[in-house]
Amino acid sequence: MNLASWSAFIGLLLLVMALSDSVLSRLPLSTSMLYLLVGMAISPLWLGWTAFSLETHAEDLERLAEVVVLLSLFTAGLKMSPGLADGRWRPPLRLAVASMLVTVILVAVVAHTWFGLSIGAAVLLGGILAPTDPVLASAVQLHRPGDRDRLRFALTGEGGLNDGTAFPVVFFGLGLLGFHRIGLYGERWIAIDLVWAVTAGLAIGAGLGTLLGRLVLYLRRTHKEAVGLDNFLALGLIGMAYGAASLAHAYGFLAVFAAGVALRRVERSATSAGEAEVAAAATATPAAGATAAAMPDSAAVAEHVHANPDVSHAERVATDPHLAPAYMTHAVLSFNEQLERIGEVAVVVTIGALVWAVDWQLVSWTFVVLMLAVIRPLAVALGLWGSRTSREQRLLIGWFGIRGVGSLYYLMFAVNQGLSSVLAANLFALTIAVIVVSIVVHGLSVTPLMRLYERSKGRTPT
Repeated sequence: MNLASWSAFIGLLLLVMALSDSVLSRLPLSTSMLYLLVGMAISPLWLGWTAFSLETHAEDLERLAEVVVLLSLFTAGLKMSPGLADGRWRPPLRLAVASMLVTVILVAVVAHTWFGLSIGAAVLLGGILAPTDPVLASAVQLHRPGDRDRLRFALTGEGGLNDGTAFPVVFFGLGLLGFHRIGLYGERWIAIDLVWAVTAGLAIGAGLGTLLGRLVLYLRRTHKEAVGLDNFLALGLIGMAYGAASLAHAYGFLAVFAAGVALRRVERSATSAGEAEVAAAATATPAAGATAAAMPDSAAVAEHVHANPDVSHAERVATDPHLAPAYMTHAVLSFNEQLERIGEVAVVVTIGALVWAVDWQLVSWTFVVLMLAVIRPLAVALGLWGSRTSREQRLLIGWFGIRGVGSLYYLMFAVNQGLSSVLAANLFALTIAVIVVSIVVHGLSVTPLMRLYERSKGRTPT
């Protein structure tokens, strides 16, 4: 296909999804399922418009997945509450460390004893499949800043954290295979890949998010400057956090997530709930379905507008000493969520287009079922043992261990380190099978299960 044909196809896909999104949200299926079908349709399985393969497109696929994960991690961070002192942080921390470690061990044991993979390859497979997805799990994550639901908070935090905490496992597996230096007794892996890369990544991201947030608020409140182009603010912070962490040999994924959390903390420490509603209303537009009468606290917005008729209401709120923090966060979050949705389209269509390249004889469907229906729930049960989460929440967290873009990234990252073609084909087949099944079964179950959960909490399902 030429550029014009691709442009028309992509434009049509985006228009169809935009016009049907509200309808799809009420049906027992997800948009990711439709993107997956589109990808399969344009592959050699049917139309043959594209032919992605592991041998020729591994580097391109790694870059695509990396960018989409970064956007999603920053968005997830912006939705989280500030400060580890908040008790709601304990479940996601336990899920990202304890549950992920249990998942890696169980996957490695099954892969080593069942498939005959070497210990290094089995550990690597565990690292690839252990992280849950921050992109495809949006339906079960926090919908907005300030959402205090423990289930959504746990899944959002887990998706943000374990896409970074999986890196040490992947590096350890690569080290056992001889593709990464871990030291004679693993001392280099412990010092550099575990301790330094994790702590430095979190520190760099948190520092940059805090510094930039305070700088922007100072310029806006004091000098009425640095107003507008909040999309540049989001992309700039993502780029700075990821680049600085990578240059310091730390984990850029953790840095970007921490940057989002830190920016959110700056806003929360400088604003109140009422002010956040006014700022959120100011970022809304009639095109997004908002009207002055329907906006939260629209009278307060009008008061700020009429105080200075020569300045737009958005600029007034953006530079107001009380409302500037909330406005900054809402503007950045809104822009990033739109980019995240576009990234989801690109990467899931690509996953669908990869299905034809899988050697399905290498796939054990029993392992896929074990991964999603046994290993994940067991890992969550052990990781959250004794926590304050309810039995209902633990069951749902155990089920919604969605695998997707994060696993695709780690797979391609490992392949690009020089794995043998035989091992790469095995890992590719198992990983794509788990991702595809996860997209389908979780996509079918997310709407009815989350509606039941919302009703059990006495809330109106969204």
